[in-house]
Amino acid sequence: MTSKTWAQSERESLSNLFTEVGPDAPTLCEGWTTRDLAAHLIVRESRPDAALGIVIPALSDWGRRAQDRASERPWDDLVSTVRTGPPRLSPFNLPKADEVLNTGEYFIHLEDVRRAEPDWQPRELPLRFRNSLWSIVSKRAKMLLRKVPTGVVLERTDVDPPTQVTAKDGTPSVTISGPAAELLLFAFGRREHALVEISGDPDAIRVLNNADLSV
Repeated sequence: MTSKTWAQSERESLSNLFTEVGPDAPTLCEGWTTRDLAAHLIVRESRPDAALGIVIPALSDWGRRAQDRASERPWDDLVSTVRTGPPRLSPFNLPKADEVLNTGEYFIHLEDVRRAEPDWQPRELPLRFRNSLWSIVSKRAKMLLRKVPTGVVLERTDVDPPTQVTAKDGTPSVTISGPAAELLLFAFGRREHALVEISGDPDAIRVLNNADLSV
């Protein structure tokens, strides 16, 4: 029996949580309920033309309309489609594509739902999964934090000894410290809900706190 990948496991957990909280629960994605989030995931995996609107501003209206149409489907249908995964002809079904493209995506969006609820607690994640999340954030840190007008170092603290990656060269600089999962959430714009510590030059910290971290 083939074991689940991390992406598949997070997809299943998010689908279960969707069923538990329903279509109108809040998320950390500004203005989105769980219905909106489910529709986003479906469009992303099944409509490459519309999904381009996520990253290309000129196509954002096209993508938004596709997501709005998807969100009109019955809730149980939306959840079932998310749970089933990408259509057979989707690029996300290419070998390794689901794991490479969806591990971080589904981890982040699962936390978007979890952390929008009161009294949430961080999950205990297996070391191999944490290593996978660190691989994602360390490889993409320069792109994710490119808008920060100061030096930035990410320090992973859930391993001994801690390990660092420079996200952006520059002085003055700040160090963002925390577990791999929390650093990933911070870098992807979930700043207020990521369990990290920030140290360094006070002016640089203020700059970071006001920086645009949108992807």
